[in-house]
Amino acid sequence: MKSAPGLVETEERDGALWVRLNRPHRHNALVPDLLLDLRAAIQAAARNKPAALVICAKGGSFSTGGDLLGFLDHGACKKDLQTYSECLVGLLHDAILDLLTFPAPVLTAVNGPVTGGSAGLVFAADMVAMSEDAFIQPYYSEVGFGPDGGWTALLSDRIGPARSLQIQYLNERIFADDALALGLVSRISKPSRLEADVADWVAALGARHQQSHVATRQNVWDAQRLEAVRKRLENEKEHFLELVARPETIAGLKTFTSKSA
Repeated sequence: MKSAPGLVETEERDGALWVRLNRPHRHNALVPDLLLDLRAAIQAAARNKPAALVICAKGGSFSTGGDLLGFLDHGACKKDLQTYSECLVGLLHDAILDLLTFPAPVLTAVNGPVTGGSAGLVFAADMVAMSEDAFIQPYYSEVGFGPDGGWTALLSDRIGPARSLQIQYLNERIFADDALALGLVSRISKPSRLEADVADWVAALGARHQQSHVATRQNVWDAQRLEAVRKRLENEKEHFLELVARPETIAGLKTFTSKSA
């Protein structure tokens, strides 16, 4: 059963709930309304206890992070920009914590580019299938933002501090082969096979005891580890708010959006 079209669509399939970002005309860039819908979908799914939760997206991009036009729309007033940014980043970080505390395996299907804070929807997943033509890239140093979405709260634990810092300092693009070698994704798929490969994981999970999956996930994401991530995400948000309204950041936003227009 599919939900009515919106910024996020949901579909129940073979015991799993598929949650699909649906803002393809803006490359699924994140805005508060999308993140509110995403959180609502994740929380509703948690109550129904599916065999797995699958995060995926419509269009040619998975998500290009926070919609830069949203920041520019609020850029004339420092207070308005910081209020908007606090809402957006806060909702994104809450969604990441929703995923980390979800009572079933979390899978992500990366169909295209993942940039900025939307990478947190990849970093928070247990298993990730990535299209062979997709990539992950931070872009923060190109604009002047502070990293959000788990780039410092989660990535260092996954691939080590030095590699994580290098990628962010130099704005390196992580192609599918690199993501697999780093352990950020579990498999590389042909674009036409991406969702079918994730469906195979769902079938394999459904053939096993769900209570064991729940216990395993709760043991890994225990209170101590979750609290550490919460604190790091809060640090990310604080630095983001500190930097976002600086004149050089506004200038960086305008320059970057003019180049990509």
